[in-house]
Amino acid sequence: MKLLIILLSGLFLFPVATIKTTEPPQSKKFKQEFLNRINKARHEGCNCGTAYMPPAPPLKWNDELADAAINHAEDMSSKNYFSHTSKDGRTVTDRIIATGYTFKGYKSFAVGENIAEGQMSIDEVMDGWLKSPGHCKNLMNPSFSEVGVAQFNKYWVQDFGGRVSFSPREEKMIKSGRYRVIQTRVPGH
Repeated sequence: MKLLIILLSGLFLFPVATIKTTEPPQSKKFKQEFLNRINKARHEGCNCGTAYMPPAPPLKWNDELADAAINHAEDMSSKNYFSHTSKDGRTVTDRIIATGYTFKGYKSFAVGENIAEGQMSIDEVMDGWLKSPGHCKNLMNPSFSEVGVAQFNKYWVQDFGGRVSFSPREEKMIKSGRYRVIQTRVPGH
């Protein structure tokens, strides 16, 4: 589908931009197309630059991660910047936790983010991320089990999360006081 934006001045129509659009962000087809592309790469394994990343378990869609992604894409668009750090200083971890995707009650917690600007389709943005070693490593990271992706105007954001629950035995030990949970934070997040 193509979208032609036009301005009307007197009786003349002036084409301003032609944009190839994919499915509306957050539609079922958009989510499934992204999951299919991501999970195909994770199933096969791939080279991320010079590092071989072995196959990894498939990711599941998470709406909280998708909310964090669309919020960041909209923020970058409205404030005209391109960065993993928001103009107000928030990190990807801050933005993801703010949506309700929290670490409390989990044994481990991992988050990551890929961003892109200007790509015209899911295939184009995924091809770019898979060709970039750092982005590719995020896509293939076995610590991540969930993903949410959004596209707004020319900005794409892919937020990853992974949480591991305590085992029943560990939960019992925590409740009895024989096991302590200590929160650590990765420097810079």
